[in-house]
Order: sequence, then C-alpha cells, then structure tokens
Amino acid sequence: MIRILNAYFPARTLFLGISEACLITFAFLAATIARLGDGAAAYVFSYQHGSFKILVASMVILTFMYYFDLYESSVLGNRREVVIRLTQALGTVYSLSVLLYYLYPPLELGRGIFVIGLVFVAMLLLLWRELFLMINRAPELAARTLILGDGPIGESLVRELGLRPELGMRVVGQLKSLENGHGRSTLGASEEHTQTLLSSVKFYDPDDIIVALGERRGYLPVEALLELRCHGVKIHDSTELYEAVTGKVPIEYLCLSWLLFCPGFRVSRRIAICKRIISFVLSLICMVLSLPLMAIITLAIFLDTGVPVIFQQERIGRHGKIFILYKFRTMITCSDRVSSLAPTEITDSRFTRTGRVLRRIRLDELPQLVNILLGDMDFIGPRPFVPNEEKECLEHIPHYRQRWAIRPGLTGWAQVNRGYNVTIEDNKEKFAYDLFYIKNQSVGLDLLILLKTMKVLLLGRGSR
Repeated sequence: MIRILNAYFPARTLFLGISEACLITFAFLAATIARLGDGAAAYVFSYQHGSFKILVASMVILTFMYYFDLYESSVLGNRREVVIRLTQALGTVYSLSVLLYYLYPPLELGRGIFVIGLVFVAMLLLLWRELFLMINRAPELAARTLILGDGPIGESLVRELGLRPELGMRVVGQLKSLENGHGRSTLGASEEHTQTLLSSVKFYDPDDIIVALGERRGYLPVEALLELRCHGVKIHDSTELYEAVTGKVPIEYLCLSWLLFCPGFRVSRRIAICKRIISFVLSLICMVLSLPLMAIITLAIFLDTGVPVIFQQERIGRHGKIFILYKFRTMITCSDRVSSLAPTEITDSRFTRTGRVLRRIRLDELPQLVNILLGDMDFIGPRPFVPNEEKECLEHIPHYRQRWAIRPGLTGWAQVNRGYNVTIEDNKEKFAYDLFYIKNQSVGLDLLILLKTMKVLLLGRGSR
C-alpha cells in the first residue's frame, strides 16, 4: 500500500493508472502519426499546441475511467464489467468532446485524429486490462503472507486480502498457536517459543507476516520477529494494515492504549485554522454562486407545498453541542414528529414531489452552507446526527465520543465510502470510517474527499 494525501492506495492500482495514462497518450500519438504521417512531429511539438491537446484528451479519458469505477476493486477482477464500463467511459468522452469542440474549437485535435485515437485507446486498454487481470490473479506474483495469532482481526484480514488480489498479498496460512515441549498449545516470547516459531514459519516461507495476537503482553515473540525481519520478511501490525486496506479503523478490536499512543488523533492549530478558512471561503463562494438556484428551489417548494420552505432540525456538533441544521424541506410538514424520525426509504411516501427531485440530486442540502458560515459545521467532517440517534450510538458503539472532537461536515470520508445508514451496525461501520478521518485528517485528505464527493454527486449514488 502507498500512502497519498493521507489515504492508502494499492501499489498495483496506482501502477495500472500510471501505465494507462502512458498508453492513452501513446494511442493519440500513434493516431496523429497515422493521420498526418511526416507532419505528425510538427503538429505535436510546434503546430497548434498538439501536445497540449493530446494531454487534455488523455486527462479527460482518465477522469471518466475513474468516475466509471474502472479502478475499483470490485471491477478490476471482473472482465465483463471492465468491458462494459470502458465502453461507457469512452462513449461519454466522445459525446462530450463533440459538444466541447463545438463550444471551444481551439481544443480540437484535428480531423480524424480524435476518433482514430479513441479506437487505438480502446484496443490498447482492453489488451492491457486482460494482461493486468492475468498478472493480478497469478498467485506466484503475490507476496506469501502468514497470519500470526488468533485475534479476530486476523480473520477479517484473511477475508479482505482474499477479496482484493490487487493488494498483492496471498495468505498461505495462519499460526494461531504452537506446541511446546510439554504438549501445551502456546505462542509466547520465551527462547523455546522463539525457536519453535522460527521452525514453523520456515515451513510457510512467507514474504510478509501479519501480527494479529489477541493479547500481546507476554505473548509477542519479539526476538523471533526481529530475526525474521533481519532476513527480509516484512512484519505488519494487524491494526495498521487493516486501516490501510479498508480505509477505516477496526473499532471492534481496539484498545484504549492504541488510541492514546498511535500516530494521529491530533490536529495542529495551523491545520485547524487552515481547514476553517477553507471551509468558510468555499461555503461563501458556493453560497454566492448558488443563490439563483436556491431562489428557484424556494419558489418551487412554495408552489408545491407552501411554507415552511426551510426544514430546521437539532443536530449534535463539536464537543456534543446542539445546533440547528438547515435544509430545504423535502417531506410533508411535521413528518419528523409523526414518524418518530424513521429512516427514509427510496420510495418514501413522506417525500413531496419537489422534495423527491431535490433528494435525488442532493440540492436539499444547500442551506447547510449557512451552517458552515456560522461555524457549526465544516465542509469536510463526520455527518451530524439528531440527538436521539447520537445517544443510541453513544450507548452501543465503543469510543463513539471521539467523533465529537471535530466539527461535523457537509461531506466526509464516511459519506463517500459508505451508503445510507439505517441500523446501529450501519452506524458502527460509518463511525469506523469517521475515526479513520479523525486520525488522519489533513488538507490533502480533504481534497481527496472533495474529489470523491464530486463522483458521488455526478453518479447520484446513495441518495434517498
């Protein structure tokens, strides 16, 4: 895993993206040569900014490949999905290019070059994806990984690594315990246990070892692990690896000492001030740009169902403080009291005609820009809940109070990685993502969340 913008990405997926960027660029260069022959070099390097146009076309194609989930784990290993989504991405690029070149002709690649380039791109990417699929599935090209210990997080990692071959780690076994000289099943730190462990590990010949002990005090075989590390075996902490692989903190397996001593969970004053300034400026810009749209929405709601147009509800903010959250009204009046805050459904009868449309495209949340300007919220942060829901989460989810350490947000790491939440188990998983954000928050991670939020909004995912 490679850490970028305080988030983790599989090295194979990053390699795939970089290699495909090169292939797309090469495809357009080949199309230029095929179309212009000897004049291709002059077109690319000196005439009509050909190299810049090729770069723009390549970046647009890569962007749409990202937005069509061609780098998601669930798609990487599915040949049929790759073909369908690549066709959709390139078809969308072609359709938009017709409009773009009409509106701004100087960006046009030239007669025939763009179409020929798209054909070359499709051919090269399909061949490369087929080769990547073979490489990604090849067990001999994955690091042999051994799980050490019987902690429950080990089982979760076995499942995650099995479902995601792009991580390049293949579990070859799990050492839950060892037999000592007296026939007792143990896994400890004594000299006898060290030699027994080394002998057992040698049988698996691992490249990586994941330490997943349920109890480490007095049981962590430090000497054996140090010796293995000196011989080139990578040693991973199960909690840290789980966080890197899933993008969430394993709250079920955490102890208070880890929360206290692990890196993160501390935001410098400089970052906090920077984040607040960015949130204020962004919300102010969005407020000014969206005023005409909000005026139209206000009129539509008034004509549809009358007043009130703005829905107000108590939510829990930073340090557990209650504030009033503002949204455009999308349900019948007093539905929050009548239904006792029942979760919304996709075909919820409480939606008004205008509200159903607003919910689908998330425009009902525009008034929350006021909450950001007032300082109740930031642009990025955990989603604020109503007091009753917060109380329930506080009672059933360990360490939940840590969620109140920062301001809630209009969007966040949990919102872009997790769908709509209904049950306490849903909220528990969402909190795991929130805790990851609180632990790793930075301006870079906020930029990544904004990029993912744009993807969610454009594709209309998770709305109710």
